[in-house]
Amino acid sequence: MGVLAKSSAAAAAAGAGMIVLSRNSFGLIRSPVRAFASTTAPDAVGADPEKSKRRKKKNLFEVAQFLPNWGLGYKLAKSHWRDVSYELTKINLYKDGRHGKAWGIRYKAGSKIGDAPVKMSGVNKPGWKYLTESMKNINSPSMPTQTTTPASEEALH
Repeated sequence: MGVLAKSSAAAAAAGAGMIVLSRNSFGLIRSPVRAFASTTAPDAVGADPEKSKRRKKKNLFEVAQFLPNWGLGYKLAKSHWRDVSYELTKINLYKDGRHGKAWGIRYKAGSKIGDAPVKMSGVNKPGWKYLTESMKNINSPSMPTQTTTPASEEALH
């Protein structure tokens, strides 16, 4: 009783004046409803597609890959943390380059909590950002050391 038996039963029912519905006929009923519902939505028609998209939150490695030296020495934090951050000291990347392990020195309210690096938790979860004040500390020129040459020593005497 395969397809032939079902189709012959449908033909007999149609000949007897009965309405036979198949799975495909329900698709015809639903399609005008869907088309009507999608055209009446005012937000979908006038909205800018770029503005409606959300920015993808990045994990620690996706943030650090664009920083110099993979972010070593930079302070990173989760976006919802208040006054807590890590100064990145070591990264162990997996082969895909987007996941791995990381170690850092923990800071709370701008001061170090410990001197030894600790393994950071949640590094593969999204929502990481780097703190811009750590860039100022790394990129600021250090005080140049004063070197004396024999000519400058003679000028002093």
